[in-house]
Amino acid sequence: MTPAVHEGYVRIMIRIAAALVVVLSLSAPLRAADAAFQQFLQSAWPEAQALGVSRTTFDQATRGLEPDLSLPDLVIPGRVQREPGQAEFVQTPGQYLGERTFDRLTARGRQLAAQYQDTLARIDKEFGVPGNVVLAIWARETDYGGYQLPLDAIRTLATQAYTGKRKDFFRNEFLHALKMLQDGTPRADMRSSWGGALGLTQFLPSEFYKYGVDFDGDGRADIWHSVPDALASAAKQLAGKGWQRGERWAYEVRAPQDADCSIGVPDVTASIGEWVKRGFVPLGRQLSAAELALPASLLQPEGAYGPAFLTPKNYYVIKDYNFSDLYVLFVGHLSDRIAGGGAFATPWSKNAQLKTTDVETMQKRLTALGLYKDKIDGKAGMLTRAALGAYQKNNKLKVDCWPTAAVLDHMRR
Repeated sequence: MTPAVHEGYVRIMIRIAAALVVVLSLSAPLRAADAAFQQFLQSAWPEAQALGVSRTTFDQATRGLEPDLSLPDLVIPGRVQREPGQAEFVQTPGQYLGERTFDRLTARGRQLAAQYQDTLARIDKEFGVPGNVVLAIWARETDYGGYQLPLDAIRTLATQAYTGKRKDFFRNEFLHALKMLQDGTPRADMRSSWGGALGLTQFLPSEFYKYGVDFDGDGRADIWHSVPDALASAAKQLAGKGWQRGERWAYEVRAPQDADCSIGVPDVTASIGEWVKRGFVPLGRQLSAAELALPASLLQPEGAYGPAFLTPKNYYVIKDYNFSDLYVLFVGHLSDRIAGGGAFATPWSKNAQLKTTDVETMQKRLTALGLYKDKIDGKAGMLTRAALGAYQKNNKLKVDCWPTAAVLDHMRR
C-alpha cells in the first residue's frame, strides 16, 4: 500500500468511526427515552384500572406504543420545541376571519340547518343553545366533518402526558381515552388533533364523559358518526359552562374616537346601555331594554383598528370551549351568518402580525414593568393588548393597543 493510498484509507476509516459515534450518540438517548416512556405507561395502569379499564384493554392500547416527539407543546431537554401552529394564534384577524371562508361555510351551514331542522329545534329546547351556534362549532372544528383528524389519540395523549407542558392535565385525558376504548369506542375512531380532541365537534375524553349525549336514541353517545349526538353534546357542554338561554354571544359596535383600548379586558364590565352612553354605537340592529341591561366587556381584536365588540356572558362560554378570541369571533360570526346575518360592519385592517418571539419579548418587558401578569406565550391576546395600551399611555405614545415593531423598539431603548 502506497503512502497516498494508506493516507486515504485512514481518512475513510476516521470518517466511518466518526459517523458511528454520531449514530450511537443519537440512538442511546432514544433508547433511554423509549424505556422511560414504557415505564411511564406502566405507571398509569393502577389509575386506568380504577377507571374500569381491563388489563387486556390496557395492554392492547399500549403495546408497542412510542411517543410522538414531533408534537408541539412538548418539553424535551436539549431541543427547541415548536409551538402550536393553530391559526387562531399565528394569523391576524383579517387573515383568520376571511370572507371567502365565511361564504363557503355559511352556504353549507344553511343547508345543514334545513336538513337537521327538527334536531336543532330539539337541541335549542333542551339545552337553550341555538342550532346555528352548534353548527358553527362543527364547521370550525372539522369543516362539518370534512376534515379528517390526523393523529392517533392514544399516542398523542400519552406523549403529552409523558413530556408535554401540561402533564397532569393530559394524564387525566389519556386515562379517559383508555376508558373510551374499554367502553367500546373502536381504536380506528380515536383520531385527534395534537391536543387530543376527538369527534365531529372536538371533545377531550374527560369532557366526553361529562357531556356526551345519545340524542339519536340508539343507546350510545356517538360524537364521531352521529350528527345529532355530536351537536347535542356540544350544546350540553356550552350549557354546562354557563350558556345563557336567549342571549347573544356579542354585539358589534362602533367605538368612539377617544375610546380607551387598554380597558378591553374581562374584568372591566358595564351594562351595554352604559357603553352606549359612553359613545359605543351598536351596529346592525336596535337593542331591546333587556339587551341594554346586560353586563358586557369591551373587545377590540386589533386594538384601535378594525371592528369592536361588546361581549356578554355567552362570549366567554364559547371561549371556554376554545380559549382564542379569534375562535370565538369565528364561531359567533358564522352562527350569525347561518341565521341570515351579513359581514362585519367594520372591515378588518391590513395590520401585520409580529413574530411570536417578538411578542414574547414584549410580554417579558411588560411583565417587568408590572403591566402584564399572564403567560409569556408570544400570543397577542386581550391581556397583552391591554398591557401594551397601558405602556403606550405611560410613555405618551399613540395608544392603539396593537403590537408593532416600532413599539418593541421603544421598549428596547
